[in-house]
Amino acid sequence: MGERREQLSQWLSDQCGLHHGSLEPASGDASFRRYFRTFDGGRSYIAVDAPPEQEDSRPFARIAGWLVEWGLTAPRIIEMDLERGFMLLSDLGTRLYLHELEGATVERLYGDALGALAVMQVHGSQVVDQIPPYDEALLRSEMALFDEWYLNRHLSLRLTGEQQAILATTYQRLAESALGQPRVFVHRDYHSRNLTCTPQNNPGILDFQDAVWGPCTYDLVSLLRDCYIQWPVERVRGWALGYLELARQSGVLPSCDEDQFMRWFDLMGMQRHLKATGIFARLNYRDGKPGYLPDIPRTLGYVNEVCANYPEFSEFRTMLAEMKAMPEDRVSENGP
Repeated sequence: MGERREQLSQWLSDQCGLHHGSLEPASGDASFRRYFRTFDGGRSYIAVDAPPEQEDSRPFARIAGWLVEWGLTAPRIIEMDLERGFMLLSDLGTRLYLHELEGATVERLYGDALGALAVMQVHGSQVVDQIPPYDEALLRSEMALFDEWYLNRHLSLRLTGEQQAILATTYQRLAESALGQPRVFVHRDYHSRNLTCTPQNNPGILDFQDAVWGPCTYDLVSLLRDCYIQWPVERVRGWALGYLELARQSGVLPSCDEDQFMRWFDLMGMQRHLKATGIFARLNYRDGKPGYLPDIPRTLGYVNEVCANYPEFSEFRTMLAEMKAMPEDRVSENGP
């Protein structure tokens, strides 16, 4: 057992009064934060190790409280030591959405997730001054990960001046589209690996600490064009437009036509998927976590699909094809 893990175990005993056994890894988190499941008296808990020099646990604690206050299911903080970077949380279970999305349960689970998303967006206006803005600088820094870690590092490409100009134009269009959307509370990682199936008030919501005030379609496209599971195009469109109607009824989007909404949705997805591709490559090369590389073909497949539907991105799509930056073994559009 490493030093931090030993310290966490001792903290659980001394500070939390837990008569616990072993600490079992509870997730493969893509950050420096580590989650462990532990048991005491027949109950399970989640112990968190978030080294304070690398992770600030205050946003997690603050946002967890908001979500519970809004009537959603999020981990409850039982004990917390910010100075040491330790937390003890309630356990939302092991049934991740990713492993439960099949058969007749799919529509129900997505319905629950979309309903919870609407609640976050409705209540988010209460905390707009307490979360950072999803501004142009952040949008561009995220897209730059695609250049640095996927094109340059993973594919060992050095871009020409013309290619850099095409990327710059593409990023400008994506940023303008994102910034032109109505602003809402954005979870920022709302997908099948961060939602759990719960007996009541489904879903359980995880990994929300990076929430921002930003584009209304960001979480929706994270959920419906998930980097870890893919659905047929028309099914996704149906879910997206169903959410548009829900957002209209709840007052989140009082006036917005379907074509405009789907353009926002598509281009927001491009921005997110370029960012995610860069992050997956970075996790491999910087953090020694190669497990996300197999998700790149699916993720870039979404980018290719959107580019094919918007003529203004044809030059970008052609450039990626010429650089062989678009994996050929893309996931089938038919999904599971």
